Parts: sequence; structure tokens; C-alpha cells
Amino acid sequence: MPSFLRLLAAAGSAIVLAGPALAQQADPPPAPRIEVDPAALDRDTITIGGGAGLVPSYEGSNDYVVIPVGAVRGRVNGFNFMSRGLQLSADLLREKPTSSIDLMAGPVASLNLNRTGRIVDPRVRALGKRKVALELGGYVGIGKTGVITSAYDNLAVRVSYVRDVTGVHDSYLLTPSIEYGTPLSRRVYVGLGVSATLVGDRYAQNYFAVDAAGAARSGLPVFAQPRGGVKNYTGTLLASYALSGDLLHGVQLFTIISYSRLQGDFARSPLTSVAGNPNQVYGAVGIGYTF
Repeated sequence: MPSFLRLLAAAGSAIVLAGPALAQQADPPPAPRIEVDPAALDRDTITIGGGAGLVPSYEGSNDYVVIPVGAVRGRVNGFNFMSRGLQLSADLLREKPTSSIDLMAGPVASLNLNRTGRIVDPRVRALGKRKVALELGGYVGIGKTGVITSAYDNLAVRVSYVRDVTGVHDSYLLTPSIEYGTPLSRRVYVGLGVSATLVGDRYAQNYFAVDAAGAARSGLPVFAQPRGGVKNYTGTLLASYALSGDLLHGVQLFTIISYSRLQGDFARSPLTSVAGNPNQVYGAVGIGYTF
């Protein structure tokens, strides 16, 4: 993603839903006129944000808990980096600030905290906690700037692959995604993303299986051999608003909401179908500062 879009998205994100009245307009609204100093696109920058999130108490749960959230992203010496939840990635391919095409590739590291704590349902708690998994891998992608609404909107496709290196679930996660973002002004940025996550059999068995002993402890039915495959489809809406008047510098408010639907054995597992729900909603609000 070109530098300007990375800086605009740096604060995090807020949801902007168009009202029905927009559909009744005879003519589409004009594209936003945004003038940017070219020097600002190539400068080093970093954004740090923090806030509160509302998330399922485990993957597949219908109970929700409030957790602290944080984010960091930026550009140093031509290299971009960013966090997504508990995942951190870096783009090792330098981009030209004036280029409309951005090739992306680099390492990814993430922590998987699923079922490590905050489990509300006593039946799932009786199945036992899992250890924190460290997942390492990489990603590749391509982005195009100046697609629909202005010279600064961006459409990107990326695929990430990580694998557990701690022996907790001893499996992989493959995530293809498509993301679109656009500045509506110097103050407001909005974005939309869709993705899918594919995992291996051992991931499914570690987090979604119920063996005979677990069934006896919890009262949940036996579900001993769930299979991997497509774990979920996810859609995300996000936006940020610059209190300082400029998304490239200063204080911004952000919010994000994400909806995910579990699939296959991940939805059929008793942890989901009996004790939880295949429909998963994630949300966060907070404040960030871009240096």
C-alpha cells in the first residue's frame, strides 16, 4: 500500500454506513479533493494507538468480554510495518511514494490466545485451557492506488501464511484477503476488508474437538475428530477521524467492527453449536497519535 494510504490508515479505523438517502441521489457525490505535499508521502512516520475491544471469550463463543487493544504501524527508511490484532508484519519491499502499484512481501509473527483465558462458559472451561501459540510465517500482496473515488484510494490483495512453532496446535493458518480504503477528506479515512482463513486438521482438533474424557467433564457431546479446511469468512468495516485536522499527523479517533462466520466442523463443534454461536462479532474503539 502506498505511503499516503498507510499513513491515513495508521490511526486505526471507524465505521461509516451510508444512509438510504444516498441511494436516492440522482448524481454520485464528487470525489474528494485532497492535496498532499509530496514530501509528506516519503517521510518516516509511526502511529501508536490504544483502546478497548469487545470480543468473544473464545473462538466460537456466544459470550463476550472487554479487553485492552493496541496497534502500531508506520514507515521507517522506506519500509512499512503494521500490526493487526496480535499479528505484526513488515513489508520488506521498498516502494516509491509516487508509484501507483505496490508489491508487498515480508515476515509475519502472531500470538494465538484462543482458549488461554477469559472463558465464560463453564462447560468449555471444563475442557481445559490451551497454551499461547507463537505463529511465524510471511505474506505477499499487491496494491493499486487511484482506483475508484480519488487519486488516493487503494485496493489491495494479500495472502498470509503462518505456522505454529511452539507445538501448541502444530498447524498452519492461510489467510487470503481483499482490502479497500479511501480518504474522504484530510480528516476522515474509511476502509472495508473481506478475508477467509484456512487451517489444518491439528488446529481444528486442538481448539474444537471434544474427546470422551472432555465430554464427561463438561457435559458436551463427543466430537473427537474435527477436520481442517475453511475455518471462517470475515468482513471488516473501519474508519478514523483526525481530531488534529490532518490524518498525516496528530491525534485520531478510531473504531472497527468485524463479523466472522465459522464454517464446516468449526461451526458443527459442540463448542460452537451447543455452547456458542458460529456468528462472531469483534469491535474496538480507541485513540491514536501519528508522529
